[in-house]
This record gives sequence, C-alpha cells and structure tokens, in this order.
Amino acid sequence: MAAAAAVRGAGVNSAGEAAIYAKLVADRVEALTSWHHDWAGLRVAVLGLGVTGFSVADTLVELGARVRVIFGAPDPERERLLEVIGAESHVSGDEAAQLADLEAFDPELIVVSPGYRPDHPLTEWARARDVTLWGDIELGWRLRDKTSRIADWICITGTNGKTTTTQLTAHMLAAGGLRVTPAGNIGTPILDALRDPQGYDVIVVELSSFQLERLGEISPYASACLNFADDHLDWHGSHEAYWAAKAKVYQHTQVACVYNRADGATERMVEEAEVVEGARAISFGLDTPPSSGFGVVEGILVDRGYHAERRSEAFELVTVDELAERGIAAPHMVQNVLAASALARSRGVEPSEIARAVLTFAPDPHRAQQLGEVRGLRWIDDSKATNAHAADASLRAMQNVVWVLGGLLKGVDIDELVRTHAIRLRGAVIIGVDRAPVLDALRRHLGERPVIEIADADLDADGIMRAVVAHALTIGHPGDTVLLSPAAASMDQFEGYADRGRRFQTAVRELE
Repeated sequence: MAAAAAVRGAGVNSAGEAAIYAKLVADRVEALTSWHHDWAGLRVAVLGLGVTGFSVADTLVELGARVRVIFGAPDPERERLLEVIGAESHVSGDEAAQLADLEAFDPELIVVSPGYRPDHPLTEWARARDVTLWGDIELGWRLRDKTSRIADWICITGTNGKTTTTQLTAHMLAAGGLRVTPAGNIGTPILDALRDPQGYDVIVVELSSFQLERLGEISPYASACLNFADDHLDWHGSHEAYWAAKAKVYQHTQVACVYNRADGATERMVEEAEVVEGARAISFGLDTPPSSGFGVVEGILVDRGYHAERRSEAFELVTVDELAERGIAAPHMVQNVLAASALARSRGVEPSEIARAVLTFAPDPHRAQQLGEVRGLRWIDDSKATNAHAADASLRAMQNVVWVLGGLLKGVDIDELVRTHAIRLRGAVIIGVDRAPVLDALRRHLGERPVIEIADADLDADGIMRAVVAHALTIGHPGDTVLLSPAAASMDQFEGYADRGRRFQTAVRELE
C-alpha cells in the first residue's frame, strides 16, 4: 500500500500519474490472496446490501478495510448492523446519486453482489476507470485460509437441481465423516462459512450463473454442471453468454469434472475446460454407465467412476425402489443423486456411506412436494421450478395434469415447453405479470381445453392462490394432479418461490 499512498499523497496531476497510481493500486489489490495479508485501509465499495453484500462488508471490516456499502432500497435492520460493525453506507434508489457517491468514495476495489448485471452503470464506471471488480466467490477464494483447516471446494451449478444436489453432496460427505457445510447461492454466503472458527474439510458451493459471471481464478477440488437450458437470458444477454458463465465452473478443477452425459452442452463444457493435470471427467445419467460413469443398471444406481475394476465391475449404491420409498425416484431426482454420489466419491466417501446418506435425505419443501389428495385431486407444490427446464422435469413424471404456471419469464420463450407437454394437460391456470406469452402458447397447443387467467389486479398474494385452487377444482377430474410448477420466477407477486409455495399449500389446506 505504501507506493500507492505515496503517489496519492503527492497529488495526481496528469493522465500519466493517474495511470501509474491506478496500476499500483491494481497490483496491490491483485496481490491480496490470503486472509493474513494486509487489507488495512483498503477502500472497498460493496454494491448491494442483501445477505451476500452484508457478509462481504462484515468480512472486510474485520480485515481492517474501509468499507462503503451502496444500495438501492432501505433495509433498516442491516443498516443498523453496518453502523455497529463500523461500515459506511449510502442508500438511494437513484442510480445517478449512487454513481456520484461511488465516485466520491474513490474505491480501490469494488465487490459486487450477484444480482448486478454486467452492464449496470456502477460496474461500467469501474471498468472504465480500471477499478478491480470482484464477486463474493472470488473474495472468498482469496480468504479461504483464515484457519489452518483449509477446506476443499466442491462447486455445483446447473439450470435445475443445483440446490438439491448441493444438499445431497454435503449430506453424503458428512456421512463419510467429513466436516462439511453447503454455502453460496444455497443461502449461506461463502464468506460466513469461511469465517467459522473451526474450519471445514469441504465446502459444497452452489453457484448461480450470476456468481459464475464474476468467478475469478478459483480451483475447485471437484465441480459439476448438472444440466443446461436457456434461463436468465435477460441478464446474460444471450444463450452463448449464459453457457459461457456456466462453463466457468469447470475451470482449474483439480480432481473430478462431473457432467451429464445426456446433455451435450455440459459435456462440451468439460471438453473445453482448462483443468489441473490429472483431473478426470466423470459422467452421470439414467442409462447403463460407461467406464468412469455413474448410472442405473436393472433398477440399481451404480458407480463405475471410482471402482478399481471399473471397466468390468461397478459399486452398487441404492435401488430405485429405495428412492421411491423416500419420494425421490423421479428421473430428475435420480440424476441429482447420481451427480452428488460422483462428487462425494471423488472426496473418498464409501458406497455404503453414500447409501446411508441417501436413505436419510429429505428434500427441501416446494420441490415436487406431495401435498396429498384433497377433493379427489393430487396436489403438488413445485414452486421451486422457476424456469422451464425445472418445470419440464416435473411434468415428464406425470399425466392428467392441471398445470399452474406463470410469473417472471426472464426472457425465455415458453412455447416449446407447452408444446412438449400439451398431451399431459387437462388444462392450465395462469398467474404472474408475463401472462400474455404463456396464454398464447397454451391456446395454440391445448385446443379447447380450459385455460384460466388470474388477472384480477386487486387480489393480494393469498387471494391469487385461493383463486388458483378454486379454478383448478373446476378443471380437474377425479384422480388428476394439480401441479404448481410455474416455469417462472416469483418476485412479481410473491416474496420468493418459497412464499409462493407456502401460500399455495395454505390455499389447498383450506379445502380440507
């Protein structure tokens, strides 16, 4: 820091001096690769005050940096906590005011919360001035050595199934006797996990495409992209940009790149990745596995990835019937189990330990959650299906469905999903602000079958779901399934997918 401070203290009087100063600052920031390096006095702007933004601010204040958090909406509780820890803050819904505050602060480093688009004015300002931009994952990688117990990172992404697979993998690693925690996009910020005073053997890091966009130079022990389908195109800008973000999960992987052999997009990611010499490609799928793969043989999930005689033999893990008893035998759930098994096996967990973990695993609510039979209909809460790929997985396992769908489509065309599953549908109930394209697709492919649009702007969130349930009753026949699998995000009408699912469950219970 001394050289940069000297230049600043002498005054920056020309473009040449400014360039020298910027280079000195950038070099100093780039050299900060350990918790035990000197972060004192570094001016860091944190963009966003969600759970991630606060964890970044809290960590950097602990390290002695001067931290200023810039955010758009008031958050009284977190603002109070910022004062307590000694961070500065600026709140304004006006981007020009935020930009002026950022410029006045003159940060040497900016840490960006995941939701900020690459073309956001504040990040564009930083790039134009060569100010270093990191995401929370890159910062976490640099700070992973706070304790002497430095965790291996197992990184998981995918358009669908990443939260369940992250939980499964962590559950399996714990069954193998390792100290492990899930973190990242799953809810616990990576920096909170890294500051645990006991440390971990493994951190299973769920990564969204937003986090992958600013991943930085990390080197996971093992990695997986579970599947790939268009999503968040409004944020990334194109199919190619979204694919490129997801593909980053495999870069510099040390031991195992786990991919979906039925999904050519994930296989291509592995083929094009620069990995640590010796890292292996391990596939998973619902078919009979090749050598170095996980799959299903005569109703048994098997491992041919880590068996010493994998060319001719396989380890048995669990049976599909055992998964069915746990309510996790749908095809997409079997794939999640196989992917998690491959990741856990890469870290030395034994097949018997994996079996024990799978047979004690309980999926999160709102993921194909069975609500039972009410008024002669089966009701399923799959509110976590926030994109077309996730809804497709649920629909494939069902017939005679009253489909509840809609919300924020995030720039994705839903026509192909509707066309594919039209044969399964009794009818549909549409919610959300992006109703027009959904309505058009349903009318195009469902013919005379009923399609009901919940368009009353006066309804609150509970009222929307009561209307959904009431209309579903008029469409369904005895024995049919009412499936809430929206294929869209929820923040237009609800606090999140969990809030959407809870209100749906409440409306169903009110029928009893």
